[in-house]
Amino acid sequence: MKYIALLRGINIGRSKRIKMADLVKALESLGFKNIKTYLQSGNVIFEHDSSDIMEIKGNIERKISETFSFSVDVIIRTKNELENIVKGNLFIKKPDIELDKLHVTFLFDVPDRKAVLNLDINKAENEQFEIIGREVYLYCPNGYARTKLKNDMFEKKLNTTATTRNWKTTNKLLELFS
Repeated sequence: MKYIALLRGINIGRSKRIKMADLVKALESLGFKNIKTYLQSGNVIFEHDSSDIMEIKGNIERKISETFSFSVDVIIRTKNELENIVKGNLFIKKPDIELDKLHVTFLFDVPDRKAVLNLDINKAENEQFEIIGREVYLYCPNGYARTKLKNDMFEKKLNTTATTRNWKTTNKLLELFS
């Protein structure tokens, strides 16, 4: 089965540095096949015989910890899930939306409905977000660097792990599944 692993917070600044070639070798040692990486930000497409996503996630996190001596949170999606994520972005249908200002925050699990309903976020007036399942679709017209709609805010408010990719990267990852 084909999967994508989204690694949270690697190769940002000087900490948690992983060369993608080294990451590929580490994953090959776990029996992963047809591994492709995209950019240096922890996007890994691969095939694996197991259908147990929690096992795959745990194996990747352990291997990174053992090999690179730091921990990284990993979020896994299947090709079908990524297709649905791309199709499900409500912002692409709205007028006057700049595609380069769109992002997807991938959540580890579906947030508690009550937490979503009671979400109190201090965002810029022109920013928008929609939570659908395990994804948060973001529109940040002032740029992602300036928004408060970041991983750590969603993690704290929704009590889950999160990692964000811009819209171009999200679409490229889906293309790489082919």
